[in-house]
Amino acid sequence: MTSMRISELADRSGVPATTLRFYESAGLLSCERSANGYRSYGPEALDRLSFIGTAKRLGLALEEIAELLEVWQAGPCAQVKADLRPRIAAHLVDAEERAVDLAAFIGTLRRALDHLENLPDRDEPCDSGCDFPAAGHTAGHTAGHTADAAADAADAADAADEERWRAAPVACSLASDGLSARTEAWRALITGARHERIPDGVRLRLPVDRAAAVAELAAAEQECCPFFDFRLHFDGPDLCLEVRAPAEADALLEGLFGQCAPAGSSTTR
Repeated sequence: MTSMRISELADRSGVPATTLRFYESAGLLSCERSANGYRSYGPEALDRLSFIGTAKRLGLALEEIAELLEVWQAGPCAQVKADLRPRIAAHLVDAEERAVDLAAFIGTLRRALDHLENLPDRDEPCDSGCDFPAAGHTAGHTAGHTADAAADAADAADAADEERWRAAPVACSLASDGLSARTEAWRALITGARHERIPDGVRLRLPVDRAAAVAELAAAEQECCPFFDFRLHFDGPDLCLEVRAPAEADALLEGLFGQCAPAGSSTTR
């Protein structure tokens, strides 16, 4: 094999052609141009894409991957190892912190569901006896200040997260089979959701008993597509899932979440 067109490279590597073009624009992948303007890639492109895919699965940013590629292409293996070790260690610390936060959030969701299941079905309006979701309003002045402080901290964290997803590259690290499985998982989970557009994204209203599954799938989605921003909140019997993405990812956002299509339809990332 001497050279490949972009469609052949996409088939052999499992990386969508749109992502290959993005990697080229980001300086991660190079190609030759034929006389009629077609892209042409050498066999080394497969090894390069394998390296990029592995680095992305480890959570490395494109800037880090570009730096590593220079070492990988020109330096000895020991130098790549030395450059890679501290990067992975830093991402491990970050992943462990997020895992703790996610585990705590999932625990909160499960306790809330258990509490709802144990509440009697009453014909009267909700009151303080329900202890959900109005418990914070009956806990007194001190609890109110504590809640305000927590809300301020959450707002600050949200602002930092917003910058992160807006600056993330619009590229997915999943291979073709992983893309299909992930798309089917989302479609099964959001079937029947009520949909509305919001600035930069969409809001889906789902049954509250899907909360734990939604949280777990959203966390997995951000591992491969960090340009998606997920936010969950409760509104009575509904779970509201808000998904945002940069403007250049509109087609991906609409394809996965826009129309809440039934399982079985396909989306290309």
